[in-house]
Order: sequence, then C-alpha cells, then structure tokens
Amino acid sequence: MPLHEKKVIAVLPAYNAERTLHATYDDIPKDWVDEILLVDDVSRDRTVEMSRELGFRTVVHQKNRGYGGNQKTCYRTAIEEMGGEIMVMVHPDHQYDPKIIPELVKPLLLGQADAVFGSRMLGGRPIEGGMPKWKYFANLFLTMVENATFYVYLSEYHSGFRAYSKRFLETVNYEANSDDFVFDTQIIAQAVAKGLRIMEVPIQTRYFDEA
Repeated sequence: MPLHEKKVIAVLPAYNAERTLHATYDDIPKDWVDEILLVDDVSRDRTVEMSRELGFRTVVHQKNRGYGGNQKTCYRTAIEEMGGEIMVMVHPDHQYDPKIIPELVKPLLLGQADAVFGSRMLGGRPIEGGMPKWKYFANLFLTMVENATFYVYLSEYHSGFRAYSKRFLETVNYEANSDDFVFDTQIIAQAVAKGLRIMEVPIQTRYFDEA
C-alpha cells in the first residue's frame, strides 16, 4: 500500500527506451507510486510493447512531439484522466536513480514546496559518475546565467528528475511552452513569475551507452 494520501503518478517520457525500461521499473519504489504512465514518442523499438507488458498506462503519439511535447501529454493525462496529485518525471533511460522518488515526493506531501528538483550538482561527484566534463562546465555556466536572469538560486536548471504538485502544473501555463528541451527552463521561468516554491534534493546519475 502507498505510504501517502495524495495520488502519486510516475510519468515516463519515452523514446527508444526498450533496453533500460525494465531496470527503471525495477528501481521505482512501488510503495511511493500509485500508477505509472508512459508516453511514447514514436519509438522504433519495443518500448510500447514492453510498457504494456509491465502494466503501465501507455499513451502513444502518432507523430514525434519532442521532449517538451511528450511532457505536456504526460502531465495532461496524469491530471485529467488519472487523477494525479503529484507527478514525478522519471526518465526511462535509467540515468537517474528512481530510488530517490521518496525524497522528491516528501516535501510536496508536507506542503513545503510546489515542485522538487533532483540536482546532480548537490549530489556531488557528477564527473566521477560519468558526466562529460564539457557538459558539467556548460551546466555550471548556464545555471549561473539563469540564476542571474531569474533572481533566484538553484544549483541546477537542467535536471530531468523532477516532481510537480498538481497545483504547480495548474498554475503555470505549461501547454504554451516549447515542445523541445527548453521546456524545462521555461517551466521554471513560469514558476518564478507565479511565486511558486521550488526545492532541490541531491541526486546522482549514471552515464552509460544505453542511456
């Protein structure tokens, strides 16, 4: 039985995730997630078949919508069709460790934040975890620029491991955002403009060929 009162849905924006999907599922703490939703963005492998075999709620795009467009379908479906109150985005490439889901969810359950982001910078040793050096330093530079632009402090703007409350997603106009990767930064800008509270928790990542 779940250890919480609010309905938590893990949303998986997927593209060619066959090789890592089962490992991702195995690491999701089942006591902390009520349902799993996978949105497939026209994969060319067995991602959809495997998702259905694992018992996920599965939505299949008829044309590739991009990373941001996939997220839009994830959140819309989770809230409007599944009654989700907390949505945790889990990349099915197994780069982020789903075992950290409770740390993302707890502040939302306690009303301490409207969104919780996993931060590789707070997690320490991202280069030792396999993050390319160019990516590490680019992340630091872009984060510095974004903090100066938004007048807030986050240790990282580009993590894809995030949990949003229903209130957060209904307050920002995420449908107006890009269908590309800039979606993740735009939703932060919207949150800052609306005065929503964002917390960060440390995470570690894995970098390997399948991811």
